[in-house]
Amino acid sequence: MKSLAQALRKNMTDAEKWVWARLRNRELCGWKFRRQHPIGPFIVDFVCIEKKLIIELDGGQHAENLESDAKRSEYLREKGYQMLRFWNNDVLKEGEVVLEAILSSLKENAPSP
Repeated sequence: MKSLAQALRKNMTDAEKWVWARLRNRELCGWKFRRQHPIGPFIVDFVCIEKKLIIELDGGQHAENLESDAKRSEYLREKGYQMLRFWNNDVLKEGEVVLEAILSSLKENAPSP
C-alpha cells in the first residue's frame, strides 16, 4: 500500500498538482494536509487528519466506477471522515471556488489549527 501511495504521489494529475500547491506546507490557513494517504484499504487524494476531511479529485474514470466509489465513501464515512469530491475539470477551471469550498468545510465547527 505504501509503495502504491508513493507511486501515486509521483504521478499526480494536473488538477492534483494545482490543489497540492495550495494545500502543502499549511498554505491553506494553517491546516495540515497529506497527499495520497492510506486510510484502511484505500488511498485518498488529500486528507486533513485533524479535521477528518478528505478531498478527492475525480477524472472521467470515476463515472465508470460509481459502485466501488460508493462503497469506498461509505467505509470512510464509517471511520468518521467527511469527504469533498471535485471533478478535475472544475479544479482547473474554477480552482478558487474549490479552495473556498475546502476552507468553508474546514472552518465548520472547527477550533483554530
